[in-house]
Amino acid sequence: MGNKQVKQHFETAKKTGVLKISLLRLDEFPSALKTFPNVLKTLDISENRFTVLPDDIAKFTLVKHLNASGNKITTIPECIGVLVKLETLNMMNNLLTSVPRSLASCTHLKQVILSNNQISSFPVVFCELKQLDLLDLSRNKITEVPQEVKSLQVTELNLNQNQITIVAEEIADCVKLKTLRLEENCLQIAAIHPRILIDSKVCNLCVDGNLFNSKQFTEVQGYDAYMERYTAVRKKIS
Repeated sequence: MGNKQVKQHFETAKKTGVLKISLLRLDEFPSALKTFPNVLKTLDISENRFTVLPDDIAKFTLVKHLNASGNKITTIPECIGVLVKLETLNMMNNLLTSVPRSLASCTHLKQVILSNNQISSFPVVFCELKQLDLLDLSRNKITEVPQEVKSLQVTELNLNQNQITIVAEEIADCVKLKTLRLEENCLQIAAIHPRILIDSKVCNLCVDGNLFNSKQFTEVQGYDAYMERYTAVRKKIS
């Protein structure tokens, strides 16, 4: 990728507020980022070879959409907390092991996609974000869903393909949670607490590929109550 082409992307971004430098095989951030004016609303640096998200991104305080998926990034810098207008964060297909506490300052976040990383503990910082609607943590190494999850405001939580053995019953207290994806984990049938089926708002509970079969699932206390919610939603859609 020649400098001339990168330069053209930056010139366009000054007018549009959208900087898209994806699929360019970049392993270092263009020096033009350091002097670029604070006009960006969308920053797309996906599908490159970056190993770090530089502190320089902190100056783009107007950014609403940040896509850094498909790189080799190992950490999200604490300074991301200054991007208070951020609404979508996509960092799937990286090498992240954790999430910084400073993300709690990004109070406008609506969608966070962190699938296919190396995260081993459920990032409870997301439980503080009141506008968060979708949280995708699939294909990580999470082993437990902690009780703090009760404060989560999302309508969809994707935890497919982790190593989860424990799901706190407090997940039933999530006031907006409709879709809970727990496919291909390490759950025994005893991990599906009846409260999730009886007391929650969940109407789409995906649990295939765990350490129990579908017949065992139908025998969990509260299954009928869950199926009533499931069927009611299907009727609305059809």
